[in-house]
Amino acid sequence: MTASNTLKESFVLPCGVEVPNRICKSALSENLADVGGKPSQLLLNLYKKWGQGGAGIIISGNVMVDPTALGEKKNVVIEDEQHLDLLKKWADVTQQKGTQLWMQINHPGRQAPKKVNKEVVSPSDVQLPQKSFFDKPRVLTPEEIATIIERYGNTALIAKKAGFAGVQIHGAHGYLVSQFLSPHTNKRTDDWGGSFEKRAKFVLEVYKNMRVKIGADYPVGIKLNSADFQRGGFTEEESLQVIELLTVEGIDMIEISGGTYEKAAMMGLAQKESTQQREAYFADFIIKARAKTNAPLMLTGGFRTFEVMAEAIRNNELDFIGLGRPFALQPNLVNEFFEGKIDKLEVKPIKVGLKGIDKLRALDTIWHAMQLERIGKGKEPKLNMSGWAAFGKLLKTTMF
Repeated sequence: MTASNTLKESFVLPCGVEVPNRICKSALSENLADVGGKPSQLLLNLYKKWGQGGAGIIISGNVMVDPTALGEKKNVVIEDEQHLDLLKKWADVTQQKGTQLWMQINHPGRQAPKKVNKEVVSPSDVQLPQKSFFDKPRVLTPEEIATIIERYGNTALIAKKAGFAGVQIHGAHGYLVSQFLSPHTNKRTDDWGGSFEKRAKFVLEVYKNMRVKIGADYPVGIKLNSADFQRGGFTEEESLQVIELLTVEGIDMIEISGGTYEKAAMMGLAQKESTQQREAYFADFIIKARAKTNAPLMLTGGFRTFEVMAEAIRNNELDFIGLGRPFALQPNLVNEFFEGKIDKLEVKPIKVGLKGIDKLRALDTIWHAMQLERIGKGKEPKLNMSGWAAFGKLLKTTMF
């Protein structure tokens, strides 16, 4: 079977919803909301373009559940139905060609920049090392934890009302769900921390709250770290245990990623040689996950050759291919592959040639976000854009 035929195959999720093909756009931070956290016209334009590109699923960037807890200044925020009409338009313009739009739902916890948040909260008061950007978090009370769980469920229900095809819990990359799971950031001694079972309680309650509100026939997925890749953090063994727990609960898709702001493994750092050969950053872990679950698995990070993607599916290592940054450079990449125009993708690290600056993984994120803004403005991605342009934007957004 050709790579094209393999990746064109549809797939039926546990909830009964059929996904048209195996290539998904993983979440990318757009940072394109208007004042008040409402979807902007730039955001709608961007997703209309992606919706015409042929992906089976398009997962949105962070949609925050609380306007007082932002990961970025221009995150979309949904806590009520105030902007329901705009949300419906977002879903409609994206899904006109059969692509499914899933909303990624998130709370930043301690990863909330001091410039855009009056206060930050977390399971414990463990501060990020970038103290010039992030304040020390205040410890959440049990009552506040219950309120946040409700917020996740309410946002999922609004997504369903707006016509989104599914939702995804962001449980990776050091955000709040990840903070509860990790012993590095969760040092509580009550019902929400300590043992693995207590640290996993938050994500399970978030999932259950969503499921009660939106029903059994609506897709709910999660993005989960394979590990935090830092001493005293969330381990592979614990991640496999979370996967088993969510499988029992009926999760519809588990997207595997890894790393945090402190150790950005999701950007391709510290790869093993065997992983490099198989392209995907967490290729070894996905095989371990497959042995523990029959839930649909998606792997994101590093895939660049379509034949390698197809081989992973043929080998039953996973069910969906997640691609992120390539969609910022080639929004029509799925159609182009199915039409035989391309067989691999090129994504180069963004550098300026100075070691101290090139270590800032934020440059890569900002550079690609600038491409998303260009697409939203009706322009083509600017592949030769200098890394200095991203550095200038980084200075502007963090210092002024």
